[in-house]
Amino acid sequence: MARIRIPSTIVIIFVTVQTGFLLFMYARYSSFMPQSEEKPSQVHILILSSWRSGSSFVGQLFSQHPSVFYLMEPAWHVWVTMYQNSAKVLHMAVRDLVRSVFLCDMSVFDAYMPWKRNLSDLFQWAASRALCSAPACDSFQRTDITSELACKTLCGRYPFSKVEEACKTYSHVVIKEVRFFDLKVLYPLLTDPSLNLKIIHLVRDPRAVVKSREQSVKALARDNGIVLSTNGTKVEDGKYKVMQEVCRSHVQIYETATLKTPNFLKDRYLMVRFEDLVRDPLSEISEMYKFADLSLTPRLKSWIYNITHGQGPGKKKEAFKITSRDAVSVSQAWRNVLSFQKVKKIQEVCKGAINILGYQLVDSEKEQRDLTLDLVLPRRQNQFSWSSFNPKH
Repeated sequence: MARIRIPSTIVIIFVTVQTGFLLFMYARYSSFMPQSEEKPSQVHILILSSWRSGSSFVGQLFSQHPSVFYLMEPAWHVWVTMYQNSAKVLHMAVRDLVRSVFLCDMSVFDAYMPWKRNLSDLFQWAASRALCSAPACDSFQRTDITSELACKTLCGRYPFSKVEEACKTYSHVVIKEVRFFDLKVLYPLLTDPSLNLKIIHLVRDPRAVVKSREQSVKALARDNGIVLSTNGTKVEDGKYKVMQEVCRSHVQIYETATLKTPNFLKDRYLMVRFEDLVRDPLSEISEMYKFADLSLTPRLKSWIYNITHGQGPGKKKEAFKITSRDAVSVSQAWRNVLSFQKVKKIQEVCKGAINILGYQLVDSEKEQRDLTLDLVLPRRQNQFSWSSFNPKH
């Protein structure tokens, strides 16, 4: 039988071409496969809290960082537009808006602001250092510490398109939001491969929250109605029904995150108490920054010291502003301001949250007024773990 001899060079060329073809097909096929192992280039941080819990302060700790694009409560636009609905009904719309903002897709605001708009049409836009510096506004540098007043004066007329343009230039996108009452609503975001989401859950002693809310009764009336499902009717929370719902939500969020923690939430949830933060700001902020993959700069350290070591607890007209105050006095002011009858009522509706979050109940006016009695329990004495991320104690 005749044998056909094929030169070795032809065999090598054939194998090389075949290998190249297979590699080409594999690369083409892989491009259609989900890249679940690859993390998004940006880090996404959601500061999850409730009204008057110190969340604006915590938001500024991130906003002033030169690597952070920050927005304060963008879901305000959802609630203002759809105020006749309940918080539960609006959860999905709020979640969708938050996801779009994390992805720097600001077209989501078209549904809530259909007119031609500027930066100044965005709720609390001037609280964002990123919207007061390049490329959003040319008046400040990224490393500057900005103030809302200066930003409003110089940057408000820039076009709204600058929001999206600026967002895409940062390594971290941080949103502060008070309009989530159930952690499970966020599961689709936590499992979304296009997001690298971490949650900082900020809580505060409910008695201190009530004292702060009393400085802002009218400003909170519409939101109260949405929380209590009143079909658009404004509510002043004299019977603490809203506080009861806020306390319930904090317990739900905390227990969902820490008891039988879902695998996708591991190392992505950190609970912070406002009282711990104001007692030892640099230590607590360093922990939050580490959780968020950020570093504390010397300029930020100096600014943080100054705003937490002011004089007194702040004035009523400053209720929604970040000013230099004695932060520890702020956290304890309720003990001298609220009547013991009010404190007893708050303790009744929020007893579960007070216990679980590590605060001490008071049984008399004497205990309430005695500032040598510490009502913030050390974290190591609490029966629950504090976060799934590197507990300090």
